[in-house]
Amino acid sequence: MKIKYVMLFLIGIFLIYLHTGCDSLPTPPSCVDTSDVTARKPNIYIYPTSSTNLSVNIQFPVGGNIIESIPEYGNGWNVSVEQNGTINNEFGYLFYECSIPNLFQKENGWIIKREDLLTFFDYNLSLSGFNATEKKDFIDYWIPKLTDSNYYEIYPQYNSDIEKTIVLNFSQNPDNIFRLFYLIKGRENNNLKLTEPKIETGKREGFYVMEWGVIL
Repeated sequence: MKIKYVMLFLIGIFLIYLHTGCDSLPTPPSCVDTSDVTARKPNIYIYPTSSTNLSVNIQFPVGGNIIESIPEYGNGWNVSVEQNGTINNEFGYLFYECSIPNLFQKENGWIIKREDLLTFFDYNLSLSGFNATEKKDFIDYWIPKLTDSNYYEIYPQYNSDIEKTIVLNFSQNPDNIFRLFYLIKGRENNNLKLTEPKIETGKREGFYVMEWGVIL
């Protein structure tokens, strides 16, 4: 009889699990949010110390794929880069977009009013070490697109955050690589309290690479 009652108890627990699903039970790995997101318009700015032929490859440690690229990515970029950052005598940066798992931090960030976005990004990108051209590329592209909400949650992702999902490999290793993606989410009010992030700054020394991108 005891065995019968134990079996009935276990069957009951199993039925409750099927009915409630992951949300009401302790979160196992299968319940973690690993839905894919798109890293939109990352721009890779490359500044060697002299004219250089360079191979650049993107690796996805936990899975992902390139959606768009300029110039064409293929199995990797093979490019010539001038000291001023000009690529193949034509481009100012390497452009790509990719689909990746959503493993980005969403704890440290800012709430910014829509009307203040231009000032915010200009100031934040400057503190992060981007030059006037790199900032203008960002602002000209993104400010016209961020118009649907009254406020925006903005979570900065730096090298250690980005490299969980997207790794850049160079045939000649740069002295310094600085990467900054903004995870941006629209909202209608500013009644959310976030922890103020510590702003990291890129070093524009030696052979260096600067990259910005956005995750919406």
